[in-house]
Amino acid sequence: MERRNKWALAIILLIGASVFFWEFRSLTLHEIMVEFRQIQWSWIIVAIACMLFQWAVEAKIVQGLLERENFSYSFKKSYRIPLIQHLFNSITPFASGGQPAQLVALKQTGVDIGIGSSVLLMKFVVYQGMIVVYFGLCVLLRYHVLVTEISRLAFFVILGLVTHILVIAVLLLITFKVNLTKKIVHWLMIIVSIFMNKEKARILEEDIVLKVDSFYHESLYIRGQTLLLLKTALLTAVQLAGYFIVPYFILLSLGIKDMDIITIICMHAFIVMIVSLFPIPGGSGGAEYSFTLLFGSFILSPEKLAIALLLWRLITYYLGILLGAVALGVTGDSKNVKDNA
Repeated sequence: MERRNKWALAIILLIGASVFFWEFRSLTLHEIMVEFRQIQWSWIIVAIACMLFQWAVEAKIVQGLLERENFSYSFKKSYRIPLIQHLFNSITPFASGGQPAQLVALKQTGVDIGIGSSVLLMKFVVYQGMIVVYFGLCVLLRYHVLVTEISRLAFFVILGLVTHILVIAVLLLITFKVNLTKKIVHWLMIIVSIFMNKEKARILEEDIVLKVDSFYHESLYIRGQTLLLLKTALLTAVQLAGYFIVPYFILLSLGIKDMDIITIICMHAFIVMIVSLFPIPGGSGGAEYSFTLLFGSFILSPEKLAIALLLWRLITYYLGILLGAVALGVTGDSKNVKDNA
């Protein structure tokens, strides 16, 4: 890991520690220990298993997409990819570091850059599509909860959904109207050039057009792979379910049973929608604030709420950072990646 990434990780850990200190500031050590002794750890194991499972499903997605290119790629190597993605998503603004980090990880194990880029692009497109489906369903199914119990966050939830819909709209525009997309890029760059150096604006436009062309050519292949697309979408839906259900088992571990599993899943999806809007790596601060607001109605005890927040963040965020750091140091043997063609 580069020095700047180590510094970013250190800052994220410091922010996280500060947030937890703030949440626990009004609790005594005795109150905290009493709550910890009452935790049903079997449910915590289930919650951790859900996280490990959703990474395993994503690993199968990577493995399956590589097989389309006639590559034999082991599940062990595939499992590294989502872990490394999680690590770099967690330490970069807008989770921007995950995609290039995955590409480097694939290259380390012998996967050609072009093939790796193609695989990750298809995975990204399907993931964005399924995220929009999940978010849309959650808003429809629990809109009444959104506007009545958590009205302070309703705007950000809807804005998060709209943002992801716009991402899909842009991808579809490139896929089916590539020339129109390039014209729109050109018009936007004319406006941008008013505020920045014209040469820099020209270089930026060329770079964007290259990316548009790259995505368009890949989309031609994707449209011809209906079965693979459906299989990847199904696996992605399962992966997201494994992630969104984690808070349900955390609440069960704290003895909270009077709750609706669909509502809990939707609440977790709402947090993801909110966090995706802000550039802070890992949504530090915002994620914790959203959790306390969204799940505060289910957890009336401040002690249980603080413990639930700690467990949720440890399992869904810091566990991935730890495993990602381990995966980063295990490059594997690139000779095991074979072209079967």
